Amino acid sequence: MSLDSDLTDATPTISFDKFWDWVTAHPNCILRAGTREVAVYDDDDFHWHFAHESAQTALVQVIRGKRLVGEILIPREEIAYVQGTLGDHEGEFVFDLVGGDPSSQATLFFFVLTHGYEAQEDTSRRRIH
Repeated sequence: MSLDSDLTDATPTISFDKFWDWVTAHPNCILRAGTREVAVYDDDDFHWHFAHESAQTALVQVIRGKRLVGEILIPREEIAYVQGTLGDHEGEFVFDLVGGDPSSQATLFFFVLTHGYEAQEDTSRRRIH
């Protein structure tokens, strides 16, 4: 099996809602997340917390103890789809949250995880890796 077919199977183009359900079950697999301008990197002392600021806005917080380290607000309606690709380093899988005008879409946010997308049947159970 070629690397390209592994990538296609592991990191497909998916909807934001499907990605959100999946990534919230994999908080310990996140290496970093952010935008072109800023990124929050994981650390052994950090905890990734997912919530909804409103029905239109997804919220990602990085917390150390009780102190907020970083926060990302994602306007759900601006995300057209999520595209997975292999990262620049071995063991990194990048998920670009793509949005904007259909004629000039760009990556608005990104998540880098330790593994590719895995379709799961039961998203009500949290996975800890």
